[in-house]
Amino acid sequence: MSDSHYAQHVFFCLNRRTDGRECCASRDAEAMQAYAKDRVKALGLNGPGKVRVNKAGCLDRCEHGPVIVVYPEAVWYTYVDREDIDEIVESHLRDGHPVERLRLP
Repeated sequence: MSDSHYAQHVFFCLNRRTDGRECCASRDAEAMQAYAKDRVKALGLNGPGKVRVNKAGCLDRCEHGPVIVVYPEAVWYTYVDREDIDEIVESHLRDGHPVERLRLP
């Protein structure tokens, strides 16, 4: 295990704007975060030395949203549905291969 308690942190932006501008929360981000957390757990990827799926406030990239970021790699993603979340969890978090089609610059 590295110096970090977790090998990877996945932060889901759950920002909710009330001024009418787009935000990650308006794109089902909370449900997708819960789904990702359940998938990580189901695959046995969670826990110390493994993966932690976190809620985050504004990550300041809502125009690309919804967005997540995986650290320590600092890989930013957008997603549309559960299939995209499955691909990120399985390919990136489990197998170590970032999902290029979902990456943000």
